[in-house]
Amino acid sequence: MAFWGQMSAFGRAQLRLTTAAKKGLGDPVLAELVVLRASQLNRCAFCIDMHVKNLHEAGVEPRRIDLLPAWEETGDLYTAKERAALALTEAVTVLTDGFVPDDVYATAAAHFDETELAHLLAVIVAINNWNRVNVTIRQPPGEEL
Repeated sequence: MAFWGQMSAFGRAQLRLTTAAKKGLGDPVLAELVVLRASQLNRCAFCIDMHVKNLHEAGVEPRRIDLLPAWEETGDLYTAKERAALALTEAVTVLTDGFVPDDVYATAAAHFDETELAHLLAVIVAINNWNRVNVTIRQPPGEEL
C-alpha cells in the first residue's frame, strides 16, 4: 500500500516496537490472541486475517480462535493468565469509561510480573496503532504492507 511505502520510517519503527513487545512477553500464542482480540474490537480486517493465519500456523486449536470474541463465556478454554490478558486488552482498546478499571489491571498484574506486564501493554498499544492506521486507509486483508 502506498501509505506504508510513504511512511516507511514509521512502519519500520512500528514493526520494531511490535516485535520487541511480543518477544518480551515471551509467549507467542498469548501475544497473537491479544492482537487478534484487539483487531476484532477495532474491526481491522487486515489484522484479523493476518493473526488468524498466525494462530493457525502456530498450531492453536481452531476452537480457541473461533470463540475468542466470546472468551468470557468459554469456561476453561483459555487459561487464567490468557483471560487476564484478554480483559486488559479489551479495557485498553475500548476505554469506554475513559480509563482501565482498577480490578482489570490488578488481575493482569497478579498474572504477569512487572516486565511481562509492561510488554503486554506494549503489545496492546502496538496493535491498536496498527489497527487504527489500517482501518483508516482501508488496508485490504491478504495484501502486503
